[in-house]
Amino acid sequence: MSHPVITNVTVKLSEVRDSVELVDTHCHLDLNNFDDDREEVIERAMRNGINRILVPGTNLSSSKQALQLAREDPMIFAAIGFQPNDTSEWQQESQSELENLYRNHLNELDINQKRIVAIGEIGLDYYWDAAPHPLQKQVLLMQLEMAAELGLPVVLHVREQQDLTQGPCFDDLLDILGKWKSYLDQTNHVLSSRPGVIHSFSGNLEYALEAISLGFFIGVTGPITFKSARERQDTIRKIELEHLLLETDAPFLAPHPNRGKRNEPSNIRFIAEKIAELYETSLAEVAAITNVNAMKLFEW
Repeated sequence: MSHPVITNVTVKLSEVRDSVELVDTHCHLDLNNFDDDREEVIERAMRNGINRILVPGTNLSSSKQALQLAREDPMIFAAIGFQPNDTSEWQQESQSELENLYRNHLNELDINQKRIVAIGEIGLDYYWDAAPHPLQKQVLLMQLEMAAELGLPVVLHVREQQDLTQGPCFDDLLDILGKWKSYLDQTNHVLSSRPGVIHSFSGNLEYALEAISLGFFIGVTGPITFKSARERQDTIRKIELEHLLLETDAPFLAPHPNRGKRNEPSNIRFIAEKIAELYETSLAEVAAITNVNAMKLFEW
């Protein structure tokens, strides 16, 4: 799949909606859903105060596309990896290809300007069962090993069977992450203090607190705005802002009032506003804290 080159879109400060700046830490801007208006989507994001977008890969091709987008626009960063539903595509050489993708891009620029800031989207998915569970676990372990070797935090996908808030998918993932975190701690690894984020968290409070105890951030997406999402809202309300990241997962999971439509980064404001409502605080406070969280994790 080829994409049109994105020219850097310049937006005057006076044209930005207000002074609150936000980041979208998970957006699949590489997908063909955006082929017709990718520049306009980025411009709308900038007009709504979004100044960072992380585009995660889901396989080798997607990871390359994410990096290309990051090369073309300074507000875009990339994560590279195989999403669990794509692990059937994993080949013997896949890990070395991802590692080379990262190392070769570093050779092109100063280390302080790196465009790949995470390994992801990786994890487990027992909802779609697109790949056998043992294969998903094996590929996850290999990518966690790669993340440690490269010193990059991980963006983790977890989706339980029947979309439940607890079950074997969460149990298996947290068991694997617990062992990985122990290794990071024992070796005084640079990732010990910033191992990663559980993307679009849909589990219960017990799982959230366990992930947080391991040092992981909790990613919050559009469903937090749904009227029917009382349990998810109650869970997030009980987690301190210092542990949250804002994500659209665009083009998926559009928040209210755009539910059912194509999602895009500018909608991150609806998520931030809902969190501000849940915490009984200001949008500016939510933006300030979650922006710092993202900077700590991705060092961008």
